[in-house]
Amino acid sequence: MNKISRRCFVQGSITAGAAASLPFIFVRRSQAAWAAGTTVHPNIDNLRVVGITDAKMTKEVQARSNWARQEQLVNTEAVQTNIDKLACALAKAKDPKEAWKAIFVKPPKKSWGQTVVAVKTNNISVQHTRSPVMAKVCHVLTDVLGVKPANVHIYDACHGEDMKTKTPFKGLPEGCRLESKWGGSTVRIPVGKPFKGGAVKCLKPLTDGSVDILVNIAMCKGHQDQHGGFTMTMKNHLGSFEPTPAHKAGMDYLVGINQSPQILGALDKKSGKLLYPRQQLCLIDALWASEKGPFGPPSAQPNFMAMGVLGPAVDYLVATEFRGKKMGWKPNVKPLEGMLSAFGIKKEDMGTIIPA
Repeated sequence: MNKISRRCFVQGSITAGAAASLPFIFVRRSQAAWAAGTTVHPNIDNLRVVGITDAKMTKEVQARSNWARQEQLVNTEAVQTNIDKLACALAKAKDPKEAWKAIFVKPPKKSWGQTVVAVKTNNISVQHTRSPVMAKVCHVLTDVLGVKPANVHIYDACHGEDMKTKTPFKGLPEGCRLESKWGGSTVRIPVGKPFKGGAVKCLKPLTDGSVDILVNIAMCKGHQDQHGGFTMTMKNHLGSFEPTPAHKAGMDYLVGINQSPQILGALDKKSGKLLYPRQQLCLIDALWASEKGPFGPPSAQPNFMAMGVLGPAVDYLVATEFRGKKMGWKPNVKPLEGMLSAFGIKKEDMGTIIPA
């Protein structure tokens, strides 16, 4: 896979500007359509996905344990050291601080102290991310980059109402905000192809410019075949957008919302090229995971984590390489490949999960 540099990102914007000057008539839409194949991150290869398996991340094997017990079993130091290793592998850097500074891109005309970050967690049912994972990402934002803790918002707009009691994350930077549902998905915005359902409800802070950077921390669970047989980073945003349309439209809806400016970032209204990346990190916490889902306890304790910058690339490789080949939980190939093609990616473009 080719490395995607900042130069390529800027050159893409220049090319888009040149194309816009050609004598074509552009029909303005209420919302720009994402141009399939465009670069979503200036420093990191869109298709690069890294992973790590380390039995030391937990103290003993209790696969069907609940969240409270997992909090006792998880090894904080090992998990957080391995997240740094993932960042280094993703950014091709030796020093974790330099890696994180490549992964997270400061918004234009703002300091890190002014930057607002939303962290999407999955709070449905009983499988939730573990404190050391959430705390590490939040401390990277505050301690490495300089984001103010009060500007870090952890949310699940669909299932977050009991987050503070079900998942009282430990070790967060003081002042970091557990927003629960954060008001819920209330603002109607248009969602484009392949979804054909028109406008749907989205979380307000993702629609009004409040959020600069979005971090996607997903679980690794099974789900319906129409969604590929799994729920990970793409489906995690059913806690950013209303979930109901996904029950009928399946992968078309997941693609539509994950290509929206509310998730990917600001788009040029004519070309669909990404102007500034909003979702800058996708991390899958599979310390515990399940073949079935989305409800019920985990069925395995793989001690695995994965990371990338583009949701469909992360989901495809984790679904095929980790869930399929390693765990024997075969995905539904048709919607999985359809997800890739909707993003302008061929399965031949995808490599494998790179060990950190």
